[in-house]
Amino acid sequence: MLAVGVGATFITEDRTKEGMSWVEQVESLLYDGESVQEQFPIGAGGVVVTSHRLLAFTPDREGPNYRQVDRPNVEGTEIRTVGEFGFLQQAVKALVVGAVLLAAGMTVSIEGMVEGVSLEGGGTASAVGIGGMLGLLQSVLDLLAQLDDLMRIFGALALAFGGVVLGVYLWSRERLLVVAVAGGDDIELPVPGDEDVVDRLQVALSRDGASTEAPAAPTDDPLS
Repeated sequence: MLAVGVGATFITEDRTKEGMSWVEQVESLLYDGESVQEQFPIGAGGVVVTSHRLLAFTPDREGPNYRQVDRPNVEGTEIRTVGEFGFLQQAVKALVVGAVLLAAGMTVSIEGMVEGVSLEGGGTASAVGIGGMLGLLQSVLDLLAQLDDLMRIFGALALAFGGVVLGVYLWSRERLLVVAVAGGDDIELPVPGDEDVVDRLQVALSRDGASTEAPAAPTDDPLS
């Protein structure tokens, strides 16, 4: 059963209102026979290593505010840099397309290929009934003469768009303290100012628990 009763719950709520974090009042979550070994406040939350479990408090992250992991299921900790990968994919695509279009527009002179070509048939073309078709083909050639300019314009726009999206991706990146959990989702916390926390957390997790006895499961039996 939990080491505190109903009355202590109200004390916990009062302390929380006064600004105490759950890391500081973790004793209210311990089982009988369980003891705190190390506490690591990190931002608005933190990590607590007990004799039996790792308790993580992540109020400033998405998902649950509190997770507990039995120590045998903790595979390790590391600092990892993450970001919105979708932005990176879009940026790379836009930059590649922009570079190809810009390079093609700078190296291939379509205007020079069609320069001097005229399909204006004058009266002869009108006489044989193909004047309208030749006029359409001439319009297509005139558009092709501007294609290299269009490729340069759209290439520059694609590069600018890719640069903006890449900037958004870089802005979305953040460094996290990640606790790897076997058979479950990893626990992510913002990197603390003191990055030695990772090494100290590893040491705390590798240390034997103060008790080899399994903690008693919580129970509602008032006689327990």
